Amino acid sequence: MTDRRRAVAAWESLFRAQYEVFDDISSDFEGDELSQAEYDVLLTVTRCETNKARLRDITANMLISQPSVSRLVDRMVSRGLVTKCGDPEDGRGSMVTATPQGLSVFRRLASAHGRSIAERMAVLSDDELVQLEHLTTKLRRPR
Repeated sequence: MTDRRRAVAAWESLFRAQYEVFDDISSDFEGDELSQAEYDVLLTVTRCETNKARLRDITANMLISQPSVSRLVDRMVSRGLVTKCGDPEDGRGSMVTATPQGLSVFRRLASAHGRSIAERMAVLSDDELVQLEHLTTKLRRPR
């Protein structure tokens, strides 16, 4: 049985660390043409081989509701960052594809954002980074 006090203390530490790191690296998006949410959409899309992802997969990777993701993607379509069309395998779904402009903007910001993340995480050794990834993955797995 897990010690309740230890579990709460660990949770609070994880939550505060996540908040502080997130706050530090969120400055990467200040004054940029991409918001952090738009960056997250493009991150999911560009991780696919064809720079195309299902809207439901984008929603699954984000911490906002499906209607909010849909509105965000529609705004990105109007800005020329992505295109959206019906999913040929699921008549109710949509496919989102990064445009050349979206890819360019994403890659520029991803390079700077990656450096910020690496700098912030440099307080951990490579072994600690592996352990952190393992532990957080374990926490995210459904029971």
